[in-house]
Amino acid sequence: MALIVQKYGGSSVRDTERIRRVAERVVAARRDGHDIVVVVSAMGDTTDELLELAGHLSPVPPRREVDMLLTAGERISNALTAMAIDALGTEAYSLSGDQAGVFTTAAHGRALITEVSPHRVRRALDRGSVVLVAGFQGLNRETEDVTTLGRGGSDTTAIALAAALKADVCEIYTDVDGVFTADPRIVPDARLLGRLSYETMEEMAAGGAKVLAPRSVECARRYGVTVHVRPAHGSGPGTVVNGAGDRPSAMGRPAVTAVAHDLSGAELTVSGVPDGPGAAAALFRVLADAGVDVDTAVQQTVRRPGRSGDLTLVLPQDDGPAALAALRAHRADLGFGELRYDAAVGKVSLVGTGMRVQAGVIARCCEALSAAGVNITAISTAESRISVLCRAGRLHDAVRALHAAFRLGAG
Repeated sequence: MALIVQKYGGSSVRDTERIRRVAERVVAARRDGHDIVVVVSAMGDTTDELLELAGHLSPVPPRREVDMLLTAGERISNALTAMAIDALGTEAYSLSGDQAGVFTTAAHGRALITEVSPHRVRRALDRGSVVLVAGFQGLNRETEDVTTLGRGGSDTTAIALAAALKADVCEIYTDVDGVFTADPRIVPDARLLGRLSYETMEEMAAGGAKVLAPRSVECARRYGVTVHVRPAHGSGPGTVVNGAGDRPSAMGRPAVTAVAHDLSGAELTVSGVPDGPGAAAALFRVLADAGVDVDTAVQQTVRRPGRSGDLTLVLPQDDGPAALAALRAHRADLGFGELRYDAAVGKVSLVGTGMRVQAGVIARCCEALSAAGVNITAISTAESRISVLCRAGRLHDAVRALHAAFRLGAG
């Protein structure tokens, strides 16, 4: 008998019929003798719909109230799934994040899990119940406020629970068959990856792969949790993510493992930033105090005393309104000229385990994009990832071009 934590995404619980299918899978695992903990996301597009409602009332709603609003989505799907399991004759017991002992930092909208004390979860398991925990949420002890963990937070909840409970595996159920060399909805010949290391999966998630959230992979790596990404509707082998994964052998491996892409970012250019010590630091402090997460920053300065330059930032679109409002409020203090905001940007990333030791990867990347007519606006490199910014409308062309250029397909 194993202890299994299962996580189901929003598409898996979009409506009552899909909830029943999830309940049938959970009950089958319980009847096989396993202890089961289930983490569910909000139904379908519930989170986006709630954010849209908030946007109708305030352009920048208070983050605390947004958290109070959004956590309702997971609690709804959590309770409905428990009802469906109970209707199949198996006892189910649902808990909110704070009831399950998930404690976090105080940062609304992007809190970090600091501790999981799953005493109530363990007691319910000992009674023979299937335990359901609302994902994406927790409680800060100091403020006594409910918090949310940001996009993909249910993945993090599931893996953190698996670590705290010392579960045998954390199964992440998705609407695809596992982790592929690229999004199979964009690249038809994308190849299923049977095993991945934590490091490669973390870079893919940071590059925009939606199968797992970046924080969840980091949590799995830190605590050694084996993650099995499986199809929610079907019985394919899926992808196992663990400490062995795709580590290079003594004979070496191909430099590029996969192509990831991201359409959730935006470019914010601050023009006329004063050229002098502390100018950039003051600007970043304003953004940090507003809770804005900056992914990439490129500074263009004029190398003459007294001249100003531009600072281009890549940040989540969700943070755009808060960033603009904070910078405008401090414009006089910061002394910059204008703000330009562009949400029509895309990021495509090559992910691999040995790109820096193999010459020519960046050159091949740029050549492939050039041949496809994709204009590059910025490039950033790391040990295991090369990311390129381009126009959002050309992002899918960029993904297909790179996937073909590095021969990652199944053919």
